[in-house]
Amino acid sequence: MSRTRFLTDEQRAVLAPLLPAQRPATGRPRRDDRQVLDGIIYRYRTGVAWRDLPERFGPWQTVCKRHRLRAGDATLDRVRQRLPAQADASGEVGWDVSVDSSVVRVHQHAANAPRDHTGGPTELPNYRNRLEEPTDHAIGRSRAGLSTKIHSMVDHACRGLVVLIGPGQAAIAPCSSR
Repeated sequence: MSRTRFLTDEQRAVLAPLLPAQRPATGRPRRDDRQVLDGIIYRYRTGVAWRDLPERFGPWQTVCKRHRLRAGDATLDRVRQRLPAQADASGEVGWDVSVDSSVVRVHQHAANAPRDHTGGPTELPNYRNRLEEPTDHAIGRSRAGLSTKIHSMVDHACRGLVVLIGPGQAAIAPCSSR
């Protein structure tokens, strides 16, 4: 893997049918999907801010907008579901798996946020009415305070298969039954 190209030609050939057409029906052609995908992968690998993407990936605004667009139209979800299924069908996935969890604490300023900022009833702040926390927030109360737990499962080659996000007090078994 080079520093500027993250996807090989074979990987690009597998991804191409899962992505929208490169040339839109009207207007000018978009920036090369490969360059934009490499920029998105670079950002995930390094954790840099969008504005700090190197120029070789094109304008950071383009990479950011394309990422938001693909996340919003469920393209990334389809890719995330179909790639492991294709790999399993071709025998590339060894089912000797590892499961691990990590807890992420809620920042102290977010712990007492008014409920109108979190989507819940506005009468009480989060810390007073923990039973009415919306389920899609995956925020739970444990002895250490509000937290979220991230569960991940990887195959024998450390390729991610499943990522589940749940409330911080949840164990792996209750999350896996969802």
